Amino acid sequence: MSTRQTKNSNLHKLLLPSICAVLSCYFAYHSMIGKYGLDSYKKTSEKVIQLEYRLAALHEESSELKSRVRLLLDGSIEYDMLDEQARYHLNLIQSDEIVIMKAVK
Repeated sequence: MSTRQTKNSNLHKLLLPSICAVLSCYFAYHSMIGKYGLDSYKKTSEKVIQLEYRLAALHEESSELKSRVRLLLDGSIEYDMLDEQARYHLNLIQSDEIVIMKAVK
């Protein structure tokens, strides 16, 4: 009968804690920088804020356009507005008029 004796090593005692430390570092890294990490959350939050500002601007523009359309749809066309739009789109002016062009959004 033969028995083998092995020398007790300290490496066996450090194996489990080192594996746990490596896994903890892995999960900590991906919680900060990964696809669903804090960095991604910040970028998404900034994009949400930008899109909310854009949505507010579009709502404002939409309400402005609705009010202009309402002026045309109430049964009586406002002739000044109709004349202004026709002259703007056709580039027509009379000889005694002065035109001040404003930027259209």
